[in-house]
Amino acid sequence: MSLKRRDFLLSGAALSAASLLPAFRAAAIAAAGPPATTLSPSQALARLVAGNMRFASGASTQLSHLTRIDALSSGQAPWAVILSCSDSRVPPEIIFDQGLGDLFVIRIAGNYAESGGIGSMEYAIAHFHSPILLVMGHSSCGAVHATVDNLKDGSPPVPGNIQDVVTAIRPAVQAVLHDPGDIYANAVAENVRENVARLKAIGPVIGPAVKAGKLEILGGVYDLKTGDVALL
Repeated sequence: MSLKRRDFLLSGAALSAASLLPAFRAAAIAAAGPPATTLSPSQALARLVAGNMRFASGASTQLSHLTRIDALSSGQAPWAVILSCSDSRVPPEIIFDQGLGDLFVIRIAGNYAESGGIGSMEYAIAHFHSPILLVMGHSSCGAVHATVDNLKDGSPPVPGNIQDVVTAIRPAVQAVLHDPGDIYANAVAENVRENVARLKAIGPVIGPAVKAGKLEILGGVYDLKTGDVALL
């Protein structure tokens, strides 16, 4: 077979395959179905727990997200809101083995609730009726470590707006400064607990949703070594 004829046949095969892609993609989207919109808080929590178990055991299922792009292009219905650290090692979608449109994620160093993040959470809860909000810290958190060291050593203020992060986390560190055990691990957990408590009391959207039983707010800590998220 000549090179020209072979190239022509290969090109034709590629064009034929390309012409079939829309049909394959449509079928995959139909199989994936729309994102869940009616989960209860306990059902949403069960999904997060199961997803983290899949991730930590090396059995993640969300390997391709292309099947949901078209279905989500006209709207979203995330069933969980996650407040997590900006650390590159803790992406919630991967840790909980979820796909596009499942999680409404707010990330900031030290995973603390500030005005912009709270507004984002309120938007998700008011508009999408997401039934669960998880505040997720993680082991070896640099923001928490910096705050602990700053407070213990009496170091001068850190540069720039990093000081805002340290200031926000400082109350949690002060609360456990003299507790037994690892000060850094204790501070990570306390920072999560304090932000959970704060969010439960915030009106006019989040607090009332909690009281009405439409929203559950939980805290957890992700272990960088094992991949597990331990609920507090």
